[in-house]
Order: sequence, then C-alpha cells, then structure tokens
Amino acid sequence: EDKDIIVVNKPEGMIVHPATGIYTGTLVNALLYHCGDSLSGIGGVIRPGIVHRIDKDTSGLLVVAKNDDAHLSLSAQLKTHDVSRIYHAIVIGNVKNDSGTIDRPIGRHPVDRKKMAVVTDPARQARDAVTHYEVIERFETPTGRFTYVKCKLETGRTHQIRVHMASIGHTLVGDTVYGGGNTKFEAQNKSLINGQALHAKCLELTHPKTEELMRFEIELPEYFKSLLEKLRKQSQ
Repeated sequence: EDKDIIVVNKPEGMIVHPATGIYTGTLVNALLYHCGDSLSGIGGVIRPGIVHRIDKDTSGLLVVAKNDDAHLSLSAQLKTHDVSRIYHAIVIGNVKNDSGTIDRPIGRHPVDRKKMAVVTDPARQARDAVTHYEVIERFETPTGRFTYVKCKLETGRTHQIRVHMASIGHTLVGDTVYGGGNTKFEAQNKSLINGQALHAKCLELTHPKTEELMRFEIELPEYFKSLLEKLRKQSQ
C-alpha cells in the first residue's frame, strides 16, 4: 500500500462490493474502514477504488485505486491489456494440450441471467474474451482425471476463466454454476470446496505515479494446497 494504490489478497467467500441485499462484509466495507476517504470516487459510492473484480469464491490479488488519477491510469492499463493477471485453477478432466489459447466471446447466458456464456450469435451482445492456459500438473486418480492449470487473462470478462474452461470441456473443480461438483473427488472433499478452485496468484502493473513496473505474487490458499495434496496422493 502507498498513497496511490493498495494491493489486496482477497479471501474466498468475500464479495468485492455491495450489491442488492448485500451491504456489509464486502471488500469495499473493509477498504472504507481501513482507508477512510482515501479511495478513488470514479466507481461511485458503491464501488470506491474498485478498478477490477474477482468473484466471491475466487481468492487472490486485486489492485485498488486510492485516488482518481490512479484509477484512470489502472483502468487504461486494463483496457490496453498492460496489466498481467495470472490465475491458478484445478479443472475436471485431462487437458490434453500442454498449453493453448481460448478466444471466444462472452456474454450473458440466454436463459439464466446470473450466468455468462460463450456467445457466437452476432445478434446477441457479447465481448471479445481471450484466455491463455498452461498445464502445470495432471492427475489420474481412482476418482477421476484432473488438471492443475495456469491461466493468463488477456481480457477480463465476468466469469471468464470459468466459462472458457467449461467451454472446452474442463469445468473448474467445485464450480456447480458451470457444470462442476459432480465428481467422486468433489463429493469426498466437500469440506475443502467452497465454490470454484480458482486463485488470482500473480498481478503485474505499472505504478500510476512512479511508472515503475510492479509484480505481486501470493501463495496458494490452504484449501487449494490441500486439494492438490490429495490429488497427488491419489495419483501415486
């Protein structure tokens, strides 16, 4: 944290900003308590300082702007894809290619408005979305096949990694919204799984004032490490 930005390691289960029926316990509530009035006002009273978001059940790094100049600079960097965001995820199934790029537009699901989907119909509103993935480790267990992957966002659409990985047949472990949660492994480890196994591990950006290139990296959360340990043991 400095006078311009604050980088936060958000725990899983915490919502980033207030929404309908949710007024307390969000990251914004915590930021207001910690920073007082020193957050940018561009996002309005509901989203002060919030430049980008991560889902409630996704853990990891995000940057918050403490003044309007910082907010404008970070927003511009996100728009030109100059902020590097790397996520780690555990997906269902064996991802055959060691690396790849998913370039599929994302928009609102045609039926379920709470979900996003790959949208190919030009008549429906969708935005370009690009995810680069790389396999870290593969697991073949008695309870199924799983793959530990690293995903780099080129764009930042809502639920992007979750939708993109599901679109190639590899839903994230624990992601019941997009077809996960049905494996024997997930049933055996319900106590560890609270939503999708997704963690924002690395964040790289240019400081809005000093123009210094800054890189932040955070460890995997305990639940994620435990899931990997169990998969490794079962694969032996």
